[in-house]
Amino acid sequence: MTRTGLYPGAFDPIHNGHVDLIRRALRLVDRLVIGVAVNSGKEPMFTLEERVEILGEETAGLAADGAIVVLPYEGLTLGAARKVGATIILRGLRAVADFDFEFQMTAMNQQLDREIETVFLMADPRHQALASRLVKEIAQLGGNVSPFVPASVNRRLLEKVGRG
Repeated sequence: MTRTGLYPGAFDPIHNGHVDLIRRALRLVDRLVIGVAVNSGKEPMFTLEERVEILGEETAGLAADGAIVVLPYEGLTLGAARKVGATIILRGLRAVADFDFEFQMTAMNQQLDREIETVFLMADPRHQALASRLVKEIAQLGGNVSPFVPASVNRRLLEKVGRG
């Protein structure tokens, strides 16, 4: 039986903390679906298509063919998990604020579907301060984000903010 996990997020943009969690998640599941969420409540810097493409490029060499799948999704994360056959939703935790939000979300998800477990991975201390929102803000204000994102993402960010 193949154990499938879903790692959902906006990934706008993907940063080194995301890449670290993807690598670690691959130790827990046979197949990892990275769900790129359509988030109507936020104005993304990168289009949905760009985010899917970037994730595909950045994860291409991390696992055997078919072990990582990148798919866009809209609606409930549980719906996406059911659709791809995931029994695990993987989430990263950086700080107490993350825990508060994730605690509520997990409790609601358990009420909706007890067959899907949420598994939390603590962020590596090197990446605990990383947030896509902050990476975008630093790039827009002229700061150097190269320590926080893969090189190709850095290039794309510079292009988006008009410095590439």
